[in-house]
Amino acid sequence: MKTSLHLSALALAVTLGLGLSACSNSTNNVSSAAVSESAQVSMSVPKYNAKTFFETTTYFGSSFSADGSSILIGSDQSGIFNLYKMDISTGEQVALTDFKDTTYPVSWFPNDDRVLLTQDNGGNELYHLFVRETDGTINDLTNTDNTRANFVNFTNDGQFFYATTNERDPKFMDLYRYDAKTYQRTLAFKNVQGFEVAEVSSDGQFVALAKAHTNRDSDTYLLDLRKRSAKPTLISEHKDPANYRPMTFSPDSKQLYYGTDAKGEFSQVWQYDLESQKHSLAIAADWNVSFVYFSESGRYRVSGVNADASTLISILDTVTGKELTLPELPAGDLRSVNFSKDEQTLSFYINSDISPSNLFVWKMDSGSAKQLTQALNPQINPKDLVASEVVRFKSFDGLEIPGLLFKPKGASAENRKPAVVFVHGGPGGQSRTGYSAMRQHLINHGYAVFAVNNRGSSGYGKTFFHLDDKNHGENDLQDIIYGKNYLQTLDWIDADKIGIMGGSYGGYMTAAALVFEPEEFEVGIDIFGVTNWVRTLNSIPPWWESFKQALYDEMGDPATDAERHRAISPLFHAQNIVKPLMVIQGANDPRVLKIESDELVEKVKQNGVPVEYVVFDDEGHGFRKKNNRITASEAYVDFLDTYLDTPKKIATK
Repeated sequence: MKTSLHLSALALAVTLGLGLSACSNSTNNVSSAAVSESAQVSMSVPKYNAKTFFETTTYFGSSFSADGSSILIGSDQSGIFNLYKMDISTGEQVALTDFKDTTYPVSWFPNDDRVLLTQDNGGNELYHLFVRETDGTINDLTNTDNTRANFVNFTNDGQFFYATTNERDPKFMDLYRYDAKTYQRTLAFKNVQGFEVAEVSSDGQFVALAKAHTNRDSDTYLLDLRKRSAKPTLISEHKDPANYRPMTFSPDSKQLYYGTDAKGEFSQVWQYDLESQKHSLAIAADWNVSFVYFSESGRYRVSGVNADASTLISILDTVTGKELTLPELPAGDLRSVNFSKDEQTLSFYINSDISPSNLFVWKMDSGSAKQLTQALNPQINPKDLVASEVVRFKSFDGLEIPGLLFKPKGASAENRKPAVVFVHGGPGGQSRTGYSAMRQHLINHGYAVFAVNNRGSSGYGKTFFHLDDKNHGENDLQDIIYGKNYLQTLDWIDADKIGIMGGSYGGYMTAAALVFEPEEFEVGIDIFGVTNWVRTLNSIPPWWESFKQALYDEMGDPATDAERHRAISPLFHAQNIVKPLMVIQGANDPRVLKIESDELVEKVKQNGVPVEYVVFDDEGHGFRKKNNRITASEAYVDFLDTYLDTPKKIATK
């Protein structure tokens, strides 16, 4: 199987005092009573600090050991992600690594208790592949510096595994076959044409390759590794632009499953028979089918659909042709479904807006599943958390824009709340349902959060996805502005207190909003955001070579579109910023170089505008260490309390 964010008592008293002193008739008396009641509701929810939220543990990984008795997981319970062995009967965890840098699990070896794991250096994204031996020693299989390695998969007998590295040429990932006992390797595919290596069939004969031409057109190729002179064979011939991406081979290595949007707005999964070379539809839905994979023997097929920013998982029994009926489970999305080698035990996570991912196991002959983890900090009452509502609004041109709206407890027309519009990363990402400690910390401290999926977001069809191509910081920014306008129509939102924040591309959109629409938002929080597209697109990591053209097709080629890139880059127009700004930056970020944030902050200071700058010396593009996530989340709330809402000084848990 494929391994796969203070309510001030003084401020409240002042507000109520003004309301009561203004009472001159029965209508005002009723209004004051409503204010009091709403305020009591708000006060009844305890305020938690960021540390309390982030003491929630993040778990991931569901690989079964060879004997099926334990699961390999990654966890940040120590503050840094490390590896643990979890007993599926008792839930007992045994630490397998104790690194000071973030470490991720890959897989158990199929026939013993060795472990594959991966780690970079301080967020530089140069991941190495390691083996943890049964005696606890750890070997680095990536024996050259400035090299990036990726695990692909094991063969079905467990004798070999495949991995890619860019040691020969930083631009291209070559495929190597490793002996699972000696770790000796042989070059299986020298990648000189910029393919993306997707997967190797379980018998080791075929490799599936992807080739991106533009951001709306790509192909899938097959290569027979047993034929030395063989070249990649195109299996996705098509005339009109369409994306074809390989997903997985069937366990018997007879079929390749691939995703394509060639047949309509949404991506479907098709099956290609390697012998007959026939294509047939395997899975289709009214949304994108995101993935498909199989259990060990192929009896069970797992697939997922991106349904309106949530994931719907189906498990098909290929013998009976019926969907597997799961036992009664808590509400939420299933994630990382996996089967033991004997296909008698199922592992999976359940995650929702109000519950972080918890690991479950289900022995398929029993009537109930066992929860092995309790990820939420016990100091937090789940009833204090807030679930999202999917809402839609019309943008400037009538286009319907979706988003996830989080309404703080106690918010009402008599107790209006400030808000932040949150913009996801990408471009081409999507804000999705699911637990976020940062998001809940903001909401818990009285800020509504509206995660807008502007045009160009994934998950809503290919037409919607391509609407921002070479138009970034323009129409997509207007979607964000109209999202703010939508919030101002809600009677429980304080229409004069709306800010914007986002990470990566969302950080760019935050800075762009303050530059190009300087009066729209009261504050902005730019988290690892691009501010100089000219520099960014000329300094992308070399290992992005396989999809560089697709990136240029969406963003524009710096060789020909530099003038437009300069026009949409906040750094070159920073004199327009008149509202308070916070910038978060990782010193080791290989995508958004620190100099970009340095320069933006300096220019905003020259405007005489409040700007706060937080740099994390041990982070790259995003947060990996829990202490840094806590520091950042507290900084967000303090900044918003200072510049968006009235200061809130009461103690929090």
